[in-house]
Amino acid sequence: MKRIAVLVSGGGTNLQALIDAEKSGVIKSGKIVAVVSNKPGVFALTRAQNAGIETAVISKKELGAEGFDKALTEYMKAKNIDLVVLAGFLVILGGEFLNEYKDSIINVHPSLIPSFCGDGFYGLKVHEAALNYGVKVTGATVHFVNEITDGGKIILQKAVYINPDDTPETLQKRVMQEAEWIILPQAVEMVCSGNV
Repeated sequence: MKRIAVLVSGGGTNLQALIDAEKSGVIKSGKIVAVVSNKPGVFALTRAQNAGIETAVISKKELGAEGFDKALTEYMKAKNIDLVVLAGFLVILGGEFLNEYKDSIINVHPSLIPSFCGDGFYGLKVHEAALNYGVKVTGATVHFVNEITDGGKIILQKAVYINPDDTPETLQKRVMQEAEWIILPQAVEMVCSGNV
């Protein structure tokens, strides 16, 4: 049974999808044992606490980049974490942490990489870009994390069709419901069970 830590920055809808997937048996080769936020007071921490999962806040703003990487690495080692899942985590990881957890960090991104990804593409900005460009299909991608933003090996992708009347907000919601919440738990199970 792999020990999973989930990194969050906001409301925690992807975290909830993971918690639900663990309860329903979609994730059966791993267990979420810790949820870490870079910001205090976010609802994702409440979701974790409601599920009986240990939480922590480690702030890059307070610690600086090097201190943040060091603190995060020490926390993960202390918890014997095997897999780190970024679920709406809006901090770029680097240095010591990426080296220590090479091939053991995955992220969900709200587009079909290599479209609308990389530095500056997060949250609603991704969906605004897709709509402005006029693409007819978008979706979500789960990938391994490396030193290049959204540049790691792809694990799973799922397409979502764009409706003519979509706004960035309606598209974001549909991409979460129809893609992110489905493929993120599937990818976690694939990694935990060694099927990647």
